[in-house]
Amino acid sequence: MTVMEFFGCSFLAFGPPLAMFAITIAKDPIRIIIMIASAFFWLVSLLLSSILWFVVIPLRTVLVFGLVFSVFFQELFRLLFYMLLRKAEFGLRRVSEEETHVTNNRQVLAYVSGLGFGLMSGAFSLVDVLADATGPGTMDLYDGSEYFLVISAATTLCFILLHTFWGVIFFSALDHKVIWQVVFVVAAHLVTSCITLLNQNQHYVLTLVGIYLILIVTTIITFKVAGGSLNSLKRGLMWRPATTINVTAN
Repeated sequence: MTVMEFFGCSFLAFGPPLAMFAITIAKDPIRIIIMIASAFFWLVSLLLSSILWFVVIPLRTVLVFGLVFSVFFQELFRLLFYMLLRKAEFGLRRVSEEETHVTNNRQVLAYVSGLGFGLMSGAFSLVDVLADATGPGTMDLYDGSEYFLVISAATTLCFILLHTFWGVIFFSALDHKVIWQVVFVVAAHLVTSCITLLNQNQHYVLTLVGIYLILIVTTIITFKVAGGSLNSLKRGLMWRPATTINVTAN
């Protein structure tokens, strides 16, 4: 049973992001390099926030303190990675096999870097929980909810998708100097992270409802930032593959 729970939660949290990686990134080595680099930047932000948490001894037991500064460090390194990509854009244009992969559509860079941030964030937040869930029994929840693992997996999936969408919004906002979108990304990241503090009191339903509502709002904004509209959505929903009709003369 524990093995089934392990694989079920793993597929719930990482199934859609890995499918996104396989379909949109795996075939392009440049995109893979960019995703790995963005994941490294997220790791560095985690390292610096951990050092700050370790240095400020009186606030080690205050969870909100570490959470807030972790969010700010992540967004700071998202900005630094954006600046690095813009500096390296000419070099990427030279080594890219197809120019449209990297240079003509900057939203691809934002999407790939956001997914790298999200996958690394998700791995760090859930791997330890999954390791404890493999058996021989389930992890000690201290009279907690039996749905803890499923809730953790669903939360991880939400954050991976949010990081991906935040990357698109953040990069586009910096390209077009739309300040409110930058503020939205930072504020949404901060609010979403703070909502997870409700899990301390086992308010899992409130946590999931809150973060997935933010995900819906973020998805809508990302859709508009990427150039989507109601007309394009309708055309996409109404699209049908062309069929060939063979007519045989008698």
